[in-house]
Amino acid sequence: MPLNTGRIIAIVCVVSLLALAFACKPSANAPAKRKLMIYTPHGQDLLRDFVARYEQAHPDVKVEFLDMGSRQVLERLRAERNRPQADLWWGASHMTFQTAAEENLLSPYRPTWADKVSSDARDAQDRWYGTYETPEVIVYNSDAVQASDAPRDWDDVLDAKWRDKVLIRNPNPSDSMRAIFGAMIWRFYKDANSPAGGYDWLRRLDANVHEYTADGTLLMQKLARREGLISLWNMPDARLYQEQKKLPVAYVIPSSGTPVIIDSIAIVRGAANEEDAKRFYEFVTTPESLIHSARNFYRIPARTDLDRSQLPAWMNEPFTRMQVDWDLLRREGDGWLRYWDTEIRGRNRK
Repeated sequence: MPLNTGRIIAIVCVVSLLALAFACKPSANAPAKRKLMIYTPHGQDLLRDFVARYEQAHPDVKVEFLDMGSRQVLERLRAERNRPQADLWWGASHMTFQTAAEENLLSPYRPTWADKVSSDARDAQDRWYGTYETPEVIVYNSDAVQASDAPRDWDDVLDAKWRDKVLIRNPNPSDSMRAIFGAMIWRFYKDANSPAGGYDWLRRLDANVHEYTADGTLLMQKLARREGLISLWNMPDARLYQEQKKLPVAYVIPSSGTPVIIDSIAIVRGAANEEDAKRFYEFVTTPESLIHSARNFYRIPARTDLDRSQLPAWMNEPFTRMQVDWDLLRREGDGWLRYWDTEIRGRNRK
C-alpha cells in the first residue's frame, strides 16, 4: 500500500536532519584546536572583542578567559603555583604585577616593542610590561548632579552635602580602588611619615558612603539608578558606561592630580601554552590593537611610539598626574586596607 503524503514528508525531514548532522560533525582527522587560557579583569566588552578578532586571525586557537577582579587573579595564581591553569595574565595594576613577579609567578618575556614604553611602565627583568594608563576619577550621576555642582577635587567628596550619597566599590579585590585609597593615604604620609592623616580622610569618606558595592558593574548600575550620586572609579569604565551603555554618568579628573595605574600584561610561569600566550601578548599590544582599544574602549596606550593623531582627541588633553610612591603603596597597601576594613568601614555613618 502506498505511503501517504504526510509519512513521505516526515521521512524526508528525518533523512535531511541526519545528513545535516553528519555534515556538521567534525572530521575525525581534523586537528583539535589549541586552548589559550587568560585571566583578566578587563570586562566582557573588551574581552569578547579581542578574542573574536584573535580567533579570526588564528583559527587553530580557542581562547578562553576568566574575568575577575585584579587581586582575585593574583590569589588564583598563588593557589595554582604548582599546577598553573592560566597561560596569560592580561590586566591589573603594575603594583599587583610586581608583587606577582617577586613571588616568581611570572615568566620573563621581552616583547618586540620593549623599548617603546617608559622605564616605569615595565619590569626591569621583563616579567611584565605596561599596556594602558588608567587615571582614577570622580564619577557622578549626570541627571541628578549638574556639572557645575559636581566635586572638582578629592576633598570635595567629603562635603556633608554628599552624606549617604557616595557609592564606593569594595577596594579589597580592586586595583583601581586600592590605588585611590592608597593615594589618599599617601597625600598625608609623604609629609608626616604616617598613615594617620589618610585614615582620617577615609573616615570622613566613610561618613558619606551609602554602600560599598561588590564590583564595578554594580557600582555603575546603582549610580545610574540614583542609589548614590557620587563615586570614585577609573576613567575608562566611566567613559564606556557613559558613551556605549548610555547611562547617565559623567566624570571629573581631580584638579589637584590623579594617580595613574599602569595596566599591565605578563606570561604566567609554567604556562602550558606559552607560545600561544606570547602571540596573544603581541597581538593585543600592536599599534593597531592599542588604537582600537583607545577608540572603542577608552584605554590610553602606554606605548610612546604611537601616532597620537590616531587617538581620540581627549586622550591628548593634558591633566595633572599625582606623584605617588608606588613601591610604598605596594608594600604597605595590604596593611592599610586591613586597618580600613576593621577600624573604619561602616563605623562613621550617623
